[in-house]
Amino acid sequence: MIHRIAFAAALAACTAAGSASAATFKWASASDIPTWDVHSQNNALGNGVHAAVYESLFYYNSRTFALEPMLATGSKQVSPTQVRISLRPNVKFHDGAAFNADDVVFSLNRAMAKTSNYGVYTQGIDRVVKVDDLTVDIFTKAPNPVLLRQLTELRMMDRDWSEKNKSVEPKDAKTKDENFAHRNANGTGPYVLKSWEQDVKLVLAKNPNWWGKMEGNVTEVVYTPIKSEATRVAALLSGEVDMVLDPSPADLPRLRNASNLKVLDGAENRTIFFGMDQFRDELPGSNIKGKNPLKDLKVRRALYQAIDVQAIAKTTMRGLAQPTGTLIAPQVNGWTKRADVRWPYDVEAAKKLLADAGYAQGFEVDFACPNNRYINDEEICQAVAAMWAKIGVKAKLRTLPLTTYFPMIQRYEASIYMLGWGVPTFDALYSLQSLVRSLGAQGDGNYNVGRYSNPQMDALVERIKKEVDQKNRNDLIEQALLLSHQDVSHIPLHNQVIPWAVKKNIDMVHRADNRIEMRLVKVN
Repeated sequence: MIHRIAFAAALAACTAAGSASAATFKWASASDIPTWDVHSQNNALGNGVHAAVYESLFYYNSRTFALEPMLATGSKQVSPTQVRISLRPNVKFHDGAAFNADDVVFSLNRAMAKTSNYGVYTQGIDRVVKVDDLTVDIFTKAPNPVLLRQLTELRMMDRDWSEKNKSVEPKDAKTKDENFAHRNANGTGPYVLKSWEQDVKLVLAKNPNWWGKMEGNVTEVVYTPIKSEATRVAALLSGEVDMVLDPSPADLPRLRNASNLKVLDGAENRTIFFGMDQFRDELPGSNIKGKNPLKDLKVRRALYQAIDVQAIAKTTMRGLAQPTGTLIAPQVNGWTKRADVRWPYDVEAAKKLLADAGYAQGFEVDFACPNNRYINDEEICQAVAAMWAKIGVKAKLRTLPLTTYFPMIQRYEASIYMLGWGVPTFDALYSLQSLVRSLGAQGDGNYNVGRYSNPQMDALVERIKKEVDQKNRNDLIEQALLLSHQDVSHIPLHNQVIPWAVKKNIDMVHRADNRIEMRLVKVN
C-alpha cells in the first residue's frame, strides 16, 4: 500500500516573520562537544550543537516535537521496505556547493561505516539509491516503523568536500586519530563554524545564504565549556554568558531569585543508570580472582537494592530527578508504569543476596563516572559508593571528563560505569537496541558496554525493529523492559529534570532533549 506523508506545515517556526536586531548569544555548560565529525560520536551535546551547522532530512519541531521535513520536503512509502524521499531544492553547503541526492547517498552510507557511532540510526537500512538529483529511495531489510525518526539524527555532508579532505570515513571515536572533519565543518545549516578551540571556545556565525528564515535574531553564537559549577554560575551572574545549560541544583535558589535571571524547568527524556561488566571472566583491579562477581544476578541485584534512589533524588539532586525502575523516560514510546517499578531499597536484603552469592565479605570493584556530563554525576557516584560500602562492596571510584570518559567505556575498560541515555527518536527501540541488545552490526549493542547478553532479549529487540502494529510493538517493548528488570541488566537511577538558567532578556524554547534550538533564540 502506498502511503504519502504530507508536511503542509513544514518548518512553520522557521518561516515565521519578524526578526529583531542582530545579536550575539553566549552560553556555557560543563563539557565540550567531542568532535565536529557528525557521524563519529553519538553524543547528545554534540548532536545538539551540530544541528545548528549540519542539517538532517527530517527534524523535530521544538515546540511540539512533531516530525518535520528539513532537507527533505516529504516522503512516500512505496512498498513496506521502500521509502522515497524528495529533497529540498536550491540548498547550498557553506562552501557554495549544491546539496543533492549524491550527498544523501554518501552521508547515509558514511553513517553506516564501521567507524561510525551512528549505526543505531541506520539500523534496518539495506541500501540507499539515487533516483534523480532531488530524489532518493531508502530500502530497508524489513518494514521499519521508526525510519523517519532515525533520519533526524543523520546529518548530511557534502560528498565532494569529504572526498577532497580525506574524510570519507568517520573519525573512530575509540582512537585519538583525527580526520579533517573532526575540526572543520561544511554543512547546510543556519550557522557556520567560525572557530573551535576544543575545551576553550566555540564560535558560530550566521549563514547569510541559509535557505530558511529565522524566528530568532542571533547572528553569532559563542559557546564556552566551563567545568566548574561555581565558575559557570559566576559567569552568568556577571553577564559574561547569557545562559547556562546545566546550573548545579545547589545554585538554583539564588538563580531563581536573581532579578535579571529566569530558570526554565522541564523533564528531560534522559535516564541515568549504571552498567556492569558482565562479560569478562575476571575484573581488572578487583580482589576477586578467577571470576567476575558482576556475572552473578544476585550480586547485581544486591548492588541495586543497596542504592537509596529517593535519598539521591532529595539530597544529591535536590529534586531534579524522577526515580525510575526502567531504562526509558515517560516521554518515550513504550514506557509503562508496570515496567517502571523498582526493586525495593533494602540493605539487609542486599547483604543476604551477596552472602548467597558467596561474597558475604563483599569485594573490590572498579567504578567509573563522568564528572562533567550529567547533573551532579560525580556527586551521585560518591553517594552510591558510600551506600555500597554499607554492604561490604568497596567501589574504587574514578571520575573522568566527558571527552576521555566515553572513549574509555567504549573500549570496555570500566567494570561499573554511569551512563545517561536520552532518546532522540522518542521510541524505546533506540534504547533497547543500543543498551541491551548483544553486540552486532548497525548499532546493535553500540552502548552495551557491560556486554549484557540474553538470547531472549535479542529476539525481542529484533521483533520490535520490524513490528508495524503499534499495540503489538508496545507489548514487545514492555516485555523487553521487564526482562531487563528481571535480569538487572542495568541499575536505573532516575530521569533528569533539567533547569536552564537564562537572562531575562533572552527568549528561547526549552526542549525535552536538552538542546538549544538556535533558530528560535531571540536576544531582546
